[in-house]
Amino acid sequence: MAVRKKHDFPVDKVRRFIEPGPVILISSALKGETDIMTCGWHMMMGYGVIGCFIWDQNHSFDLIRKSRECVINVPTADMAKTVVGIGNTTGAEIDKFAEFGLTAQPAERVRAPLIGECFANLECRLADTRLISRYSLFVFDVLKAHVPKSPRLPHMIHYSGDGIFAVSARTANLRKRFKPEMLD
Repeated sequence: MAVRKKHDFPVDKVRRFIEPGPVILISSALKGETDIMTCGWHMMMGYGVIGCFIWDQNHSFDLIRKSRECVINVPTADMAKTVVGIGNTTGAEIDKFAEFGLTAQPAERVRAPLIGECFANLECRLADTRLISRYSLFVFDVLKAHVPKSPRLPHMIHYSGDGIFAVSARTANLRKRFKPEMLD
């Protein structure tokens, strides 16, 4: 491995290198109203615990805060244009399910709908509210997961800023290099 020459880089753009995972669609519902938001800032905080940054100016913010639940939906790369479209619109003005031709399916443990076209759907309940006011960070417990048996690793999209997405496709199997107790 060679040492790489580096230059100064704007701090407000470092997210291009510390991208947390695939872009997700968060669906919510409250008092008969539903919404979908695009989210690229999220993280695993434990097994079955997910943190999501939800901007307080986003229409979904109050729906999720007040209902205390949502569904985290994982879209595949073929949904990229829809994902961007959802992110460019507000649920305060349109029904995003109708506008983008998405299928709202009933969840088993929460009132928010699953998005039928997404690869995976994670029914979530708000577990911790202490970081919402200060950081807009919602901490969710996953109550139920819906995932097809195949493919095991779908082509997901990862946002790196400036309208550029990476598509996860290649994998590297390093399983043999792990200590058995480190595998999960």
